Amino acid sequence: MSLDPTDRRILHHLQREGDVSLDVLAEEINLSRNATWRRIKQMEKAGIIAQRVALLDPEKLGLRLTVFILIRTDQHTKAWGEAFARATRGMDEIQGVYRMTGDLDYLVRAQVEDVRAYDRLYQRLIAEVAISDVSASFVMERIKETTALPVL
Repeated sequence: MSLDPTDRRILHHLQREGDVSLDVLAEEINLSRNATWRRIKQMEKAGIIAQRVALLDPEKLGLRLTVFILIRTDQHTKAWGEAFARATRGMDEIQGVYRMTGDLDYLVRAQVEDVRAYDRLYQRLIAEVAISDVSASFVMERIKETTALPVL
């Protein structure tokens, strides 16, 4: 499915306010309610709109510490990769896992209460898979964080 400027405006609005009413959205993009609904349904069917979620404030939930975990492994087998993926997918504190190029093998982003909670997460992770080197960086200040993609 190719996106026209109207589709992109719909996506732009939905990324910033996912619970906007269909009537308000249609008015914002200057399209009828039914045409707006059809376009949204087409983008959902095509997988462009993957899902709709509520974004929560981690601090208000007591999850004050964002940690980036840098992982290097000396095992690059399919079995190890599957075990690592299974382990990290099963840990709710982990929000993102990325296989990287360069010196670093994996970058993991987690949201935890504090350093003790990070250590518990670390202990669970190394109990599940063998890792040759782990280091962590703790976020001191969030300067920008968004889930919105540049669609306009």
